[in-house]
Amino acid sequence: MGRNWNWHCRCCRGGNVDSYDLRELPRPPRLDTTNDVIDGTRHGVLAVQGIDFCIETNGEYHHTSKFNLMTKDVDKCLVVRRGQAFKLDILFNRPYDAQRDAISLIFYVSDVEKRGPSDDTSVAVPLLEKGTESFGPWNAVYEGQMDSHLIVAVTPSPSCIVAAWRLDIDTKLNGTRSLSYTHPLPIYVLFNPWCLNDTVYMPGQSHREEYVEEESGLMFRGVYNRVKPAPWKYAQYEKDILECALYIVRTISKLKGRARSDPIITVRALSAAINEQDDNGVLAGNWAKDLSDYSGGTHPLDWVGSLQIIQKYYEKKKPVKYAQCWVYAGVMTTICRALGIPCRPVSAFNAAHDSEGSLTIDIIKDEDGNTLNEYTNDSIWNYHVWNEVWMERPDLGPEYGGWQAIDSTPQELSEKVYQCGPASLRAVRDGELQRPYDTGYVFAEVNADQVLWKFSGEIQPLKFMDRDTTYIGQQISTKAIGKMEREDITDTYKYPERTKEERLTMEKALRKSGSIFARYYLNDVFNDVYFEFELRDDIKIGQDFTVVLHIKNRSAINQHQVKGVLRVDTVTYRGKTGDSVKRDEFDLVLQPEAKEKINMLVTFDEYYKRLVDQASFNIACLATIVDRNFDYFAQDDFRVRNPDIKISIDGKPVSIQEFTVNIKVENPLPIPLRNGKFLIQGPGLEEQLKIKLSENVPPGEFATAQFKLTPPWAGRHQISAKFTSKEMRDVDGFLSFNVVLPENYGNSSNTDIVSREI
Repeated sequence: MGRNWNWHCRCCRGGNVDSYDLRELPRPPRLDTTNDVIDGTRHGVLAVQGIDFCIETNGEYHHTSKFNLMTKDVDKCLVVRRGQAFKLDILFNRPYDAQRDAISLIFYVSDVEKRGPSDDTSVAVPLLEKGTESFGPWNAVYEGQMDSHLIVAVTPSPSCIVAAWRLDIDTKLNGTRSLSYTHPLPIYVLFNPWCLNDTVYMPGQSHREEYVEEESGLMFRGVYNRVKPAPWKYAQYEKDILECALYIVRTISKLKGRARSDPIITVRALSAAINEQDDNGVLAGNWAKDLSDYSGGTHPLDWVGSLQIIQKYYEKKKPVKYAQCWVYAGVMTTICRALGIPCRPVSAFNAAHDSEGSLTIDIIKDEDGNTLNEYTNDSIWNYHVWNEVWMERPDLGPEYGGWQAIDSTPQELSEKVYQCGPASLRAVRDGELQRPYDTGYVFAEVNADQVLWKFSGEIQPLKFMDRDTTYIGQQISTKAIGKMEREDITDTYKYPERTKEERLTMEKALRKSGSIFARYYLNDVFNDVYFEFELRDDIKIGQDFTVVLHIKNRSAINQHQVKGVLRVDTVTYRGKTGDSVKRDEFDLVLQPEAKEKINMLVTFDEYYKRLVDQASFNIACLATIVDRNFDYFAQDDFRVRNPDIKISIDGKPVSIQEFTVNIKVENPLPIPLRNGKFLIQGPGLEEQLKIKLSENVPPGEFATAQFKLTPPWAGRHQISAKFTSKEMRDVDGFLSFNVVLPENYGNSSNTDIVSREI
């Protein structure tokens, strides 16, 4: 050829070469059946002796070097991203001669049984000289050669199917004799947020690092006035994760052909496949009040990350028990990032579940302030976690691209399936309810109006008490880019509350909703008497707490009789009230401009045995201004704080070297903790680590453990931990730290450790 070839990857310079002897392979198919070609050497035909996938070089340029498929000891598989060139070093039995030899690379989706010569699932790519124009969606370009090594740059189509692809190499001599070689290992082709021509392209390297490459993160739970960060390990590069992601798309979602190339179709199908409701999906949900109802599975609060869930599912091919919304969202994040789709979990506090599509959440109370759930399926969750994915929306128009909301928690049917999204956040913010998919439902989750009714008996009409246009959809949160901190993204879902734009958007949405619900407003709002709760937000579980209700008569001339009930109830994060903890009745006369304060002490003994899943309470007051026959209702959410797990490490972590981790958590309860255990995910752990305590933990003492980790590479890492016992759940903590290279690499930078209290 007369070419100067200077480029070659490390693995071609004496490293481990992923090559395979043709004599060890099954007899390959012959594409030219008119020639009985068996021995390529004898007939002069180019015969492939093996292929080096140039794992190190391709992994670096495609941001895939961390995938277990690329790092395992044997049978390494190439993982690349579509729309971007990757190198192949093909070893032939003799040097390639462009004057005599024709080479075609045949790529086909590995799970397709029947394939034509060229369709969405297969493509024939002829080898081209550099500078030659390619008219196909894929191309393969000559890069150079040295002896019998031929370097080829292959670029998959930026819209090709995301799947495991197989590779045949057909060679032909002077248009006559031919030979075909089948490589025994697949090539995994993913979505590509780095490629301008891919519909998931995401501008900004820091954004891609956070929403595609980052393996650890935070989700946010709790109540709107006590937001709790909770660590989650996504582990998208670990063993079985990518294979399982493709299995879910192919087998559970049943996506065929070109549908697997479209991120819109893919994420919508995934939102159904992550739950088990319509298929043999990944997770079985359970929102039971009684912790014993989680027998036969893992309590949702005990999951540390996605790794154990997905590995268990891929092994058994049966739904893993049990999940609640943040578990669905964590697994969805892992699957999307593994496939190359930018994804992040999002939490909204006071999130609405609008079962009737009315854009209003109707709460019905009886005379004692009890919520009557039997008259409406609407509810307000303390918080709800879903996902956002980043992509263009060619079906809607360029202005609707960017973040799209998807939700894999099964709540309402969409097209007869428990799925939700992708809903463009632009459409949600502007109240464009008719835009696909499920925009109206997402709009109601964050922007519905809460309407309060009083029930006085079966034969009495419901009495409209009040409406709240700001209660729903607060503190919409996600992890900040590059920081273990909360970022508020409420303004991406709706205009600021009480602004003209927000009310106009709501009114437009109501007109488009198709609901016949009649909206009621108070013609004469009574506001002489003012009520306000006082709640401390730093109460640790195990302590008593006091609910304080302030009542003030603003009138300078009128006295008012106020009669009512102050109550504390346990509540699930889905807004369902549980057992009543305590209630106090009051009846007092407020003189003009007088102030009164009602205190209600709630002791540990009164609330502990009634606690449900996440130590949350609903504080409510139902009062009547007797002389005006005016009813007032107010409520607030409250959560006692669990202790934080403290994590520390000995020395300076170095890649591929073992170091020691210390972990501890205090028992804040006045009773011992029994059957305690730590659940841990961290660098170098292929499976979730479980450490059981051999002894009970007395009140005021610490549960402690020690373990060792070996980080596989240098860079930012995170340890995520949970603690659980019979007496205390939902205790977690995390430690972010930097791992340096060994000294012989010449890197002596200081270790950067970031620890956050939960």
